[in-house]
Amino acid sequence: MSRLDNLPPIEPRKPTGPPAGQGTVAVMSSSLLEIAWRRRWAIAAITVAALAAAFLYVMKATPIFTSTSRLYVEQAGPQIMNEREGIVTQSKNYLYTQAEILASTPILTEVADQSAVRRMKTFTEVDNLMVFLKKALNVKVGAKDDIISVALDSPYPEEAAGVVNSVVEAYVNYQTNRRKSTSSEVLKILQKEKEKRDSELTVTNKKILDFKIANPALTIEDERGGNIMIQALSRLSAALAEARIATINAKASYEAAKLLSSDPEQLQRFAEAQLERGVRISMEQEKTQLTGELHQLELQLADWQQKVTADHPAVQTLQTKIGQLRAQIEEQGTKTAKDFLEVAKQQWLTAQQAESEMDGAFQQQLTQAQLVNTKAAELAILTADKERTEKLLDILDSRIKELNVTEDAGALNISVLEVARPEEKPSKPQKARIMAMALVLGLMLGFGLAMLLDWMDHRLRSADEISAVLGAPVLGVVPTMSSRESRTERGQKAHRESSSSIAESYRTIRTAIYFGVPEGGAKTILVTSPAPGDGKSTAASNLAITMAQAGQRTLLVDADFRKPMIHQIFEIDDKHGLSSALAGQSTNGLAIQASQIPGLDLLPCGPVPPNPSELLNSEAFAQLLRKLAADYDRVVIDSPPVMPVTDARILGALCDVTVLVLRAERSTRKASEQARDGLLSVGARLLGVVVNDVPRGRDRYGYYGGYGYYGGYGYYGHYGKNGEDNPKERRRASRTAAPTEGTTQA
Repeated sequence: MSRLDNLPPIEPRKPTGPPAGQGTVAVMSSSLLEIAWRRRWAIAAITVAALAAAFLYVMKATPIFTSTSRLYVEQAGPQIMNEREGIVTQSKNYLYTQAEILASTPILTEVADQSAVRRMKTFTEVDNLMVFLKKALNVKVGAKDDIISVALDSPYPEEAAGVVNSVVEAYVNYQTNRRKSTSSEVLKILQKEKEKRDSELTVTNKKILDFKIANPALTIEDERGGNIMIQALSRLSAALAEARIATINAKASYEAAKLLSSDPEQLQRFAEAQLERGVRISMEQEKTQLTGELHQLELQLADWQQKVTADHPAVQTLQTKIGQLRAQIEEQGTKTAKDFLEVAKQQWLTAQQAESEMDGAFQQQLTQAQLVNTKAAELAILTADKERTEKLLDILDSRIKELNVTEDAGALNISVLEVARPEEKPSKPQKARIMAMALVLGLMLGFGLAMLLDWMDHRLRSADEISAVLGAPVLGVVPTMSSRESRTERGQKAHRESSSSIAESYRTIRTAIYFGVPEGGAKTILVTSPAPGDGKSTAASNLAITMAQAGQRTLLVDADFRKPMIHQIFEIDDKHGLSSALAGQSTNGLAIQASQIPGLDLLPCGPVPPNPSELLNSEAFAQLLRKLAADYDRVVIDSPPVMPVTDARILGALCDVTVLVLRAERSTRKASEQARDGLLSVGARLLGVVVNDVPRGRDRYGYYGGYGYYGGYGYYGHYGKNGEDNPKERRRASRTAAPTEGTTQA
């Protein structure tokens, strides 16, 4: 024990990995197809139940026969007057009106009073036959045509046809009996209306004549038919507009010239511009003459300057004349600008006077035209009344001539296009439709139930979901072991059946641990699980065996002081072990036992102590673990589950890495997350997850589900543990490979 005292204490590491409670954020929900496949039996059961119920209903339901008669009803009666439109055309809803008449009380009462109808089996248990017919009779107007359909459902096809034909016959009789009375009433209405309109027309004509006599000016028109006074007003209005425009233009010119009067040069240029626009003054011709003379003298001067010098008398004489002409032209321009200002003022005053006179004439004509327009409007109203009355009288005469007071006037043309006949096939129940609806409804209910069950099921269903929930990789999956095997057979599977798929899965986990951390970073390996029964002891035993098979000195420690299993798996004595070594009751050499597997030593639990947590949390255990790590290449520790007790958290803080064992189809999200968070909270290094007890064919967990392990690699099974041919293993491998024959190989 003195050797242990010299070792430094082990300090727990800081927590690593995702914060507690955040693993669920990355959960990847299953697709709808996966949920449907997982709950396929529930969906199938609901669907079969729905189809069975529908089948029973179809088989036991009373067959119902539908008889239908189709009518074409055309309104050919007389048309009555309408105050707004001139005449009353046929009603836009007359087909729907006739449909209501077909199902009305008078028609159905006549049918119900027939003794043949009362004796029908369809109405045996009916108290009020007329009310029953009103509810049972189905009368519809075609959506795309003008055909009225009359139908009735009954278990007896002959009776259904008979009732429908009786209804149609009663309707035809009802319309026939109303023909004569309708014609007489319509004729009386038309004649009375014609007398009223004749009186109105006479009164209107007299009013128009008296009005024209009192207002003779309204009758004066030109050769084009327009009123002369209105046309004169129009011409005066146009002339007044032109006069106002001329006044505005003249005033603008005068105001502009007045503003430029202080600058003779600018006024002169403005006057010249106005001259170009058509404004003329009397001195324009004189200025033009002077300008021509100046041009001639300038030409002569240029000619002399080419012949003589500048001091020649002829050149000087021409220059003197040119200067005098330019002075005259400038003086003439100034005078022209001043004369233009005066002319502009006179033009403005003249235009203003013309506008005033034109406005007076327009106002006078406007007063006369307004008086004439008022009278003309009154005359137009009287004329419109006369024309409307004449039009109504013409229509009335035409309708009276068309009526001719015959018996057929006012009748509806009723054509029975299809007489109701007994149907051979029932219309209800519609077997195909009901079965199809039952199938759809069953699938919908089944899928809803599957979604509900999946939502209520909190178990981890796939390797992807485990990785997403826990934020840790899946190191490997272990197939299901037979429940008939003993604990020893399951715990030593990697040794006793080293060529099996289970042994290979533990080797995969071993490889993931080797390469998951740097060399020397996984000396002490804790194997734990969230809850009891997840198979952590079996996983720890087989993992330790595979490490020993790889040529590494391995020690398997049973630190589960609550329910130790290692001594049962390897069938060794448990009198001395970890607890006795920590208590000082035995030495390490006595507590550690060699197993039958080369390279694998065992440190069983020993006597169960009364204070397991305090014993594991002691300095003695930390020193012992450090010594064991120095003596062995790998130390695999089996601990209690994380959730029930705190032992696993203590061990996780001391070990290099922790492997969490989950059980397929059993471990839940909540328990797994709580186990992960509990380990991370004490600084445990969660290396990854091992999924245990995976049913074959569940490819959601990877590796073994859909790859046919034995089918692709099973031929290795016929070799024995020492490389010798083993016929028993070869036969077992061939039997196992049969179900997976033809599957895709990874």
